Amino acid sequence: MGLRSPATIETGPLARPAQPAVAAPETRVAPAWTRRRARWRALALAALSISLAVGSVVIPLDQVWVIVTGGQPARPAWADIVRDFRLPRALTASLAGAALAVSGLLMQTLFRNPLAGPSTLGVNAGASLGVAGVMLTSSYAALNAPWLRAAADRLIALDVGRALAAGLGAALVMTLLLIAARNLDTLTLLVLGVMVGYATNALVSLLVYFAIAEQMQAYVLWTFGSFSTVTWSQLPILALSVTLGLGLAFGLMKSLNALLLGETYARSMGVSVARARAAAIGCASLLAGGVVAFCGPVAFLGVATPHLCRALLGTSDHRLVLPAAALMGAALAIVADVVAQLPGRPGVLPLNAVTAFIGAPVVIWVIVRRRRAGGFAT
Repeated sequence: MGLRSPATIETGPLARPAQPAVAAPETRVAPAWTRRRARWRALALAALSISLAVGSVVIPLDQVWVIVTGGQPARPAWADIVRDFRLPRALTASLAGAALAVSGLLMQTLFRNPLAGPSTLGVNAGASLGVAGVMLTSSYAALNAPWLRAAADRLIALDVGRALAAGLGAALVMTLLLIAARNLDTLTLLVLGVMVGYATNALVSLLVYFAIAEQMQAYVLWTFGSFSTVTWSQLPILALSVTLGLGLAFGLMKSLNALLLGETYARSMGVSVARARAAAIGCASLLAGGVVAFCGPVAFLGVATPHLCRALLGTSDHRLVLPAAALMGAALAIVADVVAQLPGRPGVLPLNAVTAFIGAPVVIWVIVRRRRAGGFAT
């Protein structure tokens, strides 16, 4: 079940508002999602179970469930591994994957660009600038500002220092874009976001250039992305930001469906385009900024996941694609983290290297498909 294409909408002096065409009855959507809901939930649950079982130490699945349900496993050390390390990492991956996937879906709908993602508006770059400022500023002897160096050192020592800096950087860029969204069209806003990203990346490059080797290495490791750095004390903050963002996204589903057919059509349906655009930007920024703050700039999941959901569901209807994207994003993030942990070996791969292997083929497929068919990939 998909939305009517723009070509099927009546035009001309006798055109009538096509409200019933877009406002599809909920009874038509519910069975389609109900038939698939169990499969999507099973996929996410299976990925979560595997992430708790595999790693440098492989734990049987039955013992994993004993631990999760509060029982005592055959080996006491397994309980510490699951509860203190793997469970918070798996929950972080689930939240981050869902947030990035929904953020990417919002950006692709808003800009009608199949390659748009969480980094399109420069929010990720703003978060990276905040982290770079905290991690690299304390190394500048040339600044001759002991108070600045001491403040940066204290912030780094805090458990949530980098997350706070990333959140402030993302919030700064988000505020700028929300102000601009009132008076700019979508294309101009997209160009502005790209330019803001370039500008902030240039500032980060300058900070890296003047940094000492040790702190440069720490920043580079952060850019690789990781789900294992979030502790139990930080997890509620990440969960709150993702929950708020997802709740706002679910409230925008009808407006997003109207925007699929263009801003002119959305206005004819009574949608406030400026308000919907500002809400979508704020929602995507909250989701992407929260993930970058705690996990680093995780790439490709936000671009690739919405396309996989559209292809599997055969529709662009956000009432189906949005919840599916959240579940599939969580599952893909967990799978990427499992691969990065190198099951059975002590080493850990960079998370962004794994997500690139997952997401790059999808992006290539989207480009080839769009070149052959034209228009927005659905």
